Amino acid sequence: MHGAGFFYQALVYLTAAVVSVPIAKRLGLGSILGYLLAGVAIGPFALGLVGEEGQDVLHFAEFGVVLMLFLIGLELEPSRVWRLRGPILGLGGLQVGVSTAVLAAIALVVGLDWRTALAVGVILALSSTAIVLQTLNEKNLLATHGGQSSFAVLLFQDIAVIPILALLPLLAVSGIGAHGDADAEHADTWVAGLPGWAETLVVLAAVLFIILAGRFLLQPAFRAIARTGLRELFTAAALLLVIATAMLMTKVGVSPALGTFLAGVVLARSEYRHELESNVDPFKGLLLGLFFISIGASIDFGLVGAAPGRILGLMAALIVSKFLVLLVLGRIFKMSLDQNILFAFSLAQGGEFAFVLLSFAVRYNVVGETLAGTLIAVTALTMAATPVLMLLNEKLLQPRVGTRESGEREPDEMDEQSRVIIAGFGSFGAIVGRLLRAKGVPATVLDLDSDRVDLLRKLGFEVFYGDASRSDLLHAAGAGEAKLLILAIDSVEKSLEMVETAKKYFPHLTILARAQSRDEAYELLEAGVEHVFRDKLDSSLKLGVEALRLLGFRGHQAHRAAQTFRRHDEHAVRELAAMRHDQKLYLGAARQRIEDLEELLQGDLADPGEMWDAGWDPDSLRQEYGGRTREERDDS
Repeated sequence: MHGAGFFYQALVYLTAAVVSVPIAKRLGLGSILGYLLAGVAIGPFALGLVGEEGQDVLHFAEFGVVLMLFLIGLELEPSRVWRLRGPILGLGGLQVGVSTAVLAAIALVVGLDWRTALAVGVILALSSTAIVLQTLNEKNLLATHGGQSSFAVLLFQDIAVIPILALLPLLAVSGIGAHGDADAEHADTWVAGLPGWAETLVVLAAVLFIILAGRFLLQPAFRAIARTGLRELFTAAALLLVIATAMLMTKVGVSPALGTFLAGVVLARSEYRHELESNVDPFKGLLLGLFFISIGASIDFGLVGAAPGRILGLMAALIVSKFLVLLVLGRIFKMSLDQNILFAFSLAQGGEFAFVLLSFAVRYNVVGETLAGTLIAVTALTMAATPVLMLLNEKLLQPRVGTRESGEREPDEMDEQSRVIIAGFGSFGAIVGRLLRAKGVPATVLDLDSDRVDLLRKLGFEVFYGDASRSDLLHAAGAGEAKLLILAIDSVEKSLEMVETAKKYFPHLTILARAQSRDEAYELLEAGVEHVFRDKLDSSLKLGVEALRLLGFRGHQAHRAAQTFRRHDEHAVRELAAMRHDQKLYLGAARQRIEDLEELLQGDLADPGEMWDAGWDPDSLRQEYGGRTREERDDS
């Protein structure tokens, strides 16, 4: 029955998914556990609807992981990846290193050779990118501290697969693999037979090609495809991009998932990012479901039944060891207790790369076939156990430790027609909103802090929970008829996402954006925002004015100096924004602006005519006192 063909296999897998996943969701088990149980049910050790060909399906379904990494890359701009370098390299590097050491030590204790122990340790140190990210995303936990830390570790692990593949041949017990074809898989790559330095150059050349192609070739290509107006052609182009990138990286001996992640990062600021996401996402979901079913079907329950105590013991040793390592690392990196437990439970399993690495280790005679079969069963079972562990954490542990951080809730429904939309209603946005409201100008407010939304509603403000970087929510907030979009949030990354969405879908909106520093102001100006306001500038100038007055300067002198400083500084920020990527040019121009401002202010304060109140001409009075209260005028 196993050779009944493609349509039979498709019928079996799709039926298993459609039947099992709704049941699992209804029971509160989550979709991933539903897929895994479906795989167990149709596998050779239950109903026997699929057999050896299940391994071929597994290799095909691994493309779902590739698509998932591509979509994750699309959500990460290069600047954000750079800002995550601390957690990626620090937390991720320590997790792989410490987990490898602990697991290798356990392997040595049970009598394995040091080479085999090291290989086993580094392979089992990796976790499942597919299961962890899908589970966290399904439970809306990916945006939490624990979720972001898990993502950083998984990203480092995906990168670490490359040096691990290079390490395994060095651990070979003999010169060639046990089957005499250790290089069979490697021989299919372009780097086969090249010395190590040449392989490195080829890999770097492939990475550079992806970066340059993403920046200079793909944009005009997507633009030409978009002009055709054929959605299916754009879908085909998106899949072509992912498949071509995966094949290129495979040919140079690099993980295809890592290559497509890089392609996604390069295209993260592309104007076609959202179209790419919407076209690739359905294929990702379907293939990931197929991947999880294949994992369930591949579990060798015959091997488990022959030695259940040993398998369960190895499972417990792997999960407990990694859990304790992760718990300690989370403590070192100052995670709260609830987020630390979430982080540890998320990554305590084996990963899908173990299947590839173990077969590679067998060919090089680093790990024996019997041991590899046992470890594959243990890895698959720990992956299957992950949704159960996450469920236990959610239902039993988190209520007792007190969950201090939660993922996103569903955005509120709205159908607004205000002239002004405010994104963010913290201390900055609230002042803007209250001022507009006091003058009879209603505003639609969106905020991503659910606790703040609930509190503000109790105070009588009409605030909606939602992400203003989503075009559908902006449309529901009335962006089609609004005149102003005020970005009052404290994350420049999120502000830039909102700017991108607004300029693409609602170009008529005038955007006013908050910046907390000059660097943030530069980024917003580069993104095309004309009205940028630095929230520390006013308070700093007010303090400076008071300091001058307390030092004996006349009130009108101090205020005039502050106004001059503001005009000069705002003009300088716009000029310097265009130079900031050329450090030499930027520093020279910045020094000149500082000198010009100091000369201007010193001359202004030294002018004896300024000591007389007659110097307060009507024009300067209007500039300096516009909008100030009578009490403020009297004080000066």
